Amino acid sequence: QVKLVESGGGSVQAGGSLRVSCAASGLRYEHNCMAWFRQTPGKEREGVAVIFSGNNSTYYVDSVKGRFTISLDNTGNTVALQMNSLKPEDTAMYYCAADSPCGLQWRQLRPSTFGHWGQGTQVTVSS
Repeated sequence: QVKLVESGGGSVQAGGSLRVSCAASGLRYEHNCMAWFRQTPGKEREGVAVIFSGNNSTYYVDSVKGRFTISLDNTGNTVALQMNSLKPEDTAMYYCAADSPCGLQWRQLRPSTFGHWGQGTQVTVSS
């Protein structure tokens, strides 16, 4: 059984930085995709960044490119999202997700592609 547990998050002023992490257990396959999504009340869940464990290839949504960095530890079981130059519009619940094994369309960052989800961690950016 795959389990994803997020940590980190919190509150910060605009321009600041935060780091969220996700520890995965129960992943059975060698090549997985680990991603971060975010959601605000009344809006659809939005893909933020994804990393493919096979070669550490990454993809980011345009709104976070150059500000956020997704990374995977050498075990492939912990994925982190370093968020710099945060803006109030980055405020959301951030969810870790895993697709195991990784499908061919992982860069599309569609929630339906990912079968495993964490409980979420809140990130709040004040102006």
